[in-house]
Amino acid sequence: MTDGHPLNEGGRSRPPSSFFTGTFASIRMRTLFALILAAPLMSGGVCKPTMLGGPSKLDAIHLPEGFHISVFAEGVKTARAMAYSPEGILYAGSNDEGVLYAMPDKDHDGVADTVYTIASGLRMPVGVAWHKGDLYFSAINRIAVLHDIDHHLSDPPTPETVYDGFPDEKHHGWKFIAIGPDGKLYVPVGAPCNICLSADSIFASITRLNLDGTGLEIIAHGVRNSVGFDWDPSDSSLWFTENGRDWMGDDMPSCELNHLTTTGQHFGYPFCHQGDTLDDEFGKGKNCADYVAPMAKLGAHTAPLGMRFYRGQMFPEKYRGAMFIAEHGSWNRSKPVGYRIAVVYPKTDGTVAHEVFADGWLTGSSAWGRPVDVLELPDGSLLVSDDAADTIYRITYTTP
Repeated sequence: MTDGHPLNEGGRSRPPSSFFTGTFASIRMRTLFALILAAPLMSGGVCKPTMLGGPSKLDAIHLPEGFHISVFAEGVKTARAMAYSPEGILYAGSNDEGVLYAMPDKDHDGVADTVYTIASGLRMPVGVAWHKGDLYFSAINRIAVLHDIDHHLSDPPTPETVYDGFPDEKHHGWKFIAIGPDGKLYVPVGAPCNICLSADSIFASITRLNLDGTGLEIIAHGVRNSVGFDWDPSDSSLWFTENGRDWMGDDMPSCELNHLTTTGQHFGYPFCHQGDTLDDEFGKGKNCADYVAPMAKLGAHTAPLGMRFYRGQMFPEKYRGAMFIAEHGSWNRSKPVGYRIAVVYPKTDGTVAHEVFADGWLTGSSAWGRPVDVLELPDGSLLVSDDAADTIYRITYTTP
């Protein structure tokens, strides 16, 4: 599943009909186009969900007993990946909007005090990572940093480029980034296509580099498009989501949750999909057993993006050490899927189990929101960004 549309070279994060909600900011215009697009758009049997946009509809979200969802911040247009500062400031990247946001919650009441725009005119600044007062962010071919940003929200510094040697291709060019336990910056580089074999080995990979931009290395190969990863609290190993290829049908291939245990492992793309299915073109003469199989098949076209291990104490015991995954949702399936939050439970035998944690952003063939990233706050609550409703939610738990 492509996080976006294959013809959408601008890297927009929504299916075609959501172009209207991303372009026309006013709720009045969104309502007008929602009425025009009230029926699913059909093309060759593919159902492209009608994106209703507009204000979030919290009463539509289904959660397990005891969980509650509220709005942390609104008007955060095309909000994508998130990072948090101990100063009580949430940072978020964006896609179409081309800006970076800062949302302080100084009184820690679970609602942002205001929304600052701290940088603009950027190329898909999807990924953000906070480190010792500095905010690193991605912008297609480069990584840049805003120094001492916590203390300069109203007068942000000029971004300083750290590294600008990543490919310039926009297809899968948006990048989730994070700083690992080793103090290095981890940056995925998606395939520049739906399905292809690139001469440059940096495509379809996950890389890491020092915070000063030196020492770039590839740590994982055969990763078509990862837009979310985190490190296991038990052993600091890397887990990541991966979007499967398109145009193999409604139910093939599955998107994946993968686990990197050794630097340099290959996860199959473009030769083998979902750990057990050779590609019709690139799989000739290959064997799926030669590649690392996914830990979990998350469903075809669900588009899993942001994922994080839950380390807090607010949620019940069963969720501690589990992984929350934002499923952005399908654009090219006869019946839309995804548009929800899943939870994955690692098991003692080395396998995992997973289930739906929150849904309701999709009703039939109409979606009013698309979860992108998840992030745990210090109090154990969980934030969820939504780039279709331009909202960031907060999920809390109270014992029934």
